[in-house]
Amino acid sequence: MKTTNIVASHLPLDNVWSQILDWENLLLAYRKARRGKRQQAEIQDFGFNLEYELAAIRQNLLNHNYQPGNFRQFTVCDRKLRLISAAPFRDRVVQHALMNIVEPEVDKIFIGESFASRKYKGVHAAVRVYRHWSNRYAYALKVDIRRYFDSIDHLLLKQKLAKLITDPDVCWLFNTIIDSSPPPLNPWCIMAAGDDLVDFAERIVGLPLGNLTSQFFGNVYLNDLDHFIKQDLKIPAYLRYVDDMVLLADSKQRLWDWCEQIEQFLAIERIGLHPHKKMLVPVTTGIDVLGYRVFPNSTRLSRNSGYKFRRKLHRLANAYSEERMTLNAIKPHVAGWLGHAQQADTRGLCKAILSEVYFIKGGTAQRSPGGAGRFMEQQSTESALSKP
Repeated sequence: MKTTNIVASHLPLDNVWSQILDWENLLLAYRKARRGKRQQAEIQDFGFNLEYELAAIRQNLLNHNYQPGNFRQFTVCDRKLRLISAAPFRDRVVQHALMNIVEPEVDKIFIGESFASRKYKGVHAAVRVYRHWSNRYAYALKVDIRRYFDSIDHLLLKQKLAKLITDPDVCWLFNTIIDSSPPPLNPWCIMAAGDDLVDFAERIVGLPLGNLTSQFFGNVYLNDLDHFIKQDLKIPAYLRYVDDMVLLADSKQRLWDWCEQIEQFLAIERIGLHPHKKMLVPVTTGIDVLGYRVFPNSTRLSRNSGYKFRRKLHRLANAYSEERMTLNAIKPHVAGWLGHAQQADTRGLCKAILSEVYFIKGGTAQRSPGGAGRFMEQQSTESALSKP
C-alpha cells in the first residue's frame, strides 16, 4: 500500500529549546495553566512562590532532571466509562511551555479537515463543514477508532514525533511525557505483520485523557492517515475530530471500498476501527455529528444533550438552594451549554428547559409554573440569569 510522505519547508523543527525555556514563555505557560482554576490551593501555592517555581522548572528542564509527578485519576461516565488523569499543576505548566512553541509549527502540516484541539477549528466548524457537504453528496459513512487513546503505541508515536522534530532536547521532553503515561483503563493493541508474541507483549500503549499533550499527540498519530485519505485515496469530503471520522460520496460501494483501505492503513499503525460503529446512511436521514443531529437543511441538538443538561440544571438548582453554589458560579455552566445548543435549531428547547427550574436560596428547587424562558430566582438579592 502506498503511503504519503509529509514534506513541509518549516519542518523538521530544530533549535527551539531556548524558546521553550525563555522566561516569558514559562510565565505565559503558567497563566494558561491556571486559567479558570485560580481558586485551587495547589495553584495558589504555586503562584505565591511563582519565581522560585518557574526557576526550578527551568533548571530541571535544562539539566534533563525533570520528571512528571503522579496523576490524580478519576472516572467519569459519559455514555461509556472513561479514566481521566489530571497531572499536577507543575506538569501542566511544563506542557503549556512546550506546546506554546511546538504546536503552532507542527499544526501547519495537519490537513484542514482535522478539527480537534486546533485554533479556528472545533466542533461547530466541523458540523458546519459536514452540513455543507451533506447538500452535495448523497451518502455519509461515519466510523470511529476503537479505544483510540488506550491504543496509541508509544514507540510509533515517538517515531512520528522524531520525523517532525529534530531538536534533541525537545524530543527528550516529549519522550519523558509519553513514558510517564499511566496504564490505560482498557488497553487495546493490534498485532502487526511480523510481530512475534514477545514483541507484541512488550509494546507499550495508551495516553492519559486529561493531559494537554494527549490531544496534540492524537493529531500527530493520525496525521499520516489524514494525508493518505486526502492525497492517496483522494476523498474530497472527509473530516476527522479526534477519533471520529465522516466520509461522504454519491456511491455506497465507494464508501465501503474506502473504509476497507482505511482499515488496512490503520492496521499498520496498530489501531483499528470499531467493528460495531460503522454507519452508512443517506444524508437525508440525518446523522449524529459531535453532539448534533445534522440534516442537509437543519441542525438539531442530540437528544442526550438536552436530557443531560436538564438533569444538570436541577442539580445546580439544588446546590444553589443549599447555598453550596452562587449564581455567578452557575452561570458559566449554563452559558457553555447554551453556546453549544444555540448552534442548532433549539430556541424552543432552550426556553422549555430553562423555564422548568426556580433558583431559590434556602429552600427547595422547584419547577417554574410558566414558560418564562429564563431562570427564576427568588428570596435573594442576586440577579437572575438572563434570557437565552
